[in-house]
Amino acid sequence: MYKPWDNSIKQFHHYLKIERSLSENSIEAYCRDAKKLGDFMESFYPGVGPQAATKVQLREFVGTLGKLEISDFTLARVISGIKAFYKFLMYEGLIQEDPAQLLEAPRLGRKLPDTLSFEEINQILEGIPMGELQGHRNRAMLELLYSSGLRVSELIGLKKSQIFEDIGFLRVVGKGNKERLVPVGKAALKYIRIYQEEVRNHQEIARGHEEYIFLNRRGKKLSRVMVFMIIKEAVERVGIQKNVSPHTFRHSFATHLIEGGADLRAVQEMLGHESITTTEIYTHLDRDYLRQVLTDFHPRK
Repeated sequence: MYKPWDNSIKQFHHYLKIERSLSENSIEAYCRDAKKLGDFMESFYPGVGPQAATKVQLREFVGTLGKLEISDFTLARVISGIKAFYKFLMYEGLIQEDPAQLLEAPRLGRKLPDTLSFEEINQILEGIPMGELQGHRNRAMLELLYSSGLRVSELIGLKKSQIFEDIGFLRVVGKGNKERLVPVGKAALKYIRIYQEEVRNHQEIARGHEEYIFLNRRGKKLSRVMVFMIIKEAVERVGIQKNVSPHTFRHSFATHLIEGGADLRAVQEMLGHESITTTEIYTHLDRDYLRQVLTDFHPRK
């Protein structure tokens, strides 16, 4: 049986993957949001396909979401997915008017990301037991997360050919398969070298995983979940009472650079942000420091 919503969502998936080159996680999220709308329409307006859905019906769908106990962030994300779906239909010439254009998402306040102080970063790194078999790997991973501000997907996907130790740079493959060059600190390179010489070179590596830098005990590329678990254990070991994830290291990397006077455009390039607006969130993190400078040094304080 032909299902217009399923067919359009499959085409949407293909468009996001081939023409937009989005990551699998982003594609899955967009298609999941479109599927929610499709399920709603098939339940309440059977026979009305995506090309015939009206503004009123889309608003009704958003209204049903608003009655559920979901966060404003989740609601905003679903609406963003629906808008992307209808932009795709417009792009393909399948509709002449975009019924999702005027859908209103809840206004989200900018949440400042959690960060670790330089002292807390050191605590976590120094607390990793180097006597354990995977201690060298874990130290190298966390040094790299903080040294270069990598996303967790970039970390686990890093290959030997992407490290240029002689010039101190990594070639990182980020969101949408976009490449960028990122400087890497001497400490991170040192611990990567130790990990390779002391552990990785003596492992039996699974077929197809030979190029990946960070491997699990079975010689396979690490998973995202494993990295989260490693960080959780490292933080608990030193008694830091914060909810720390791989992204916390990325946030801390950016924050410490900005606080040290780094140029915002340079930080944007290193983080791989498409828009500088995304990077600008880090300029808000050192307001207390700026206020203190004003108090201490301004002639008319």
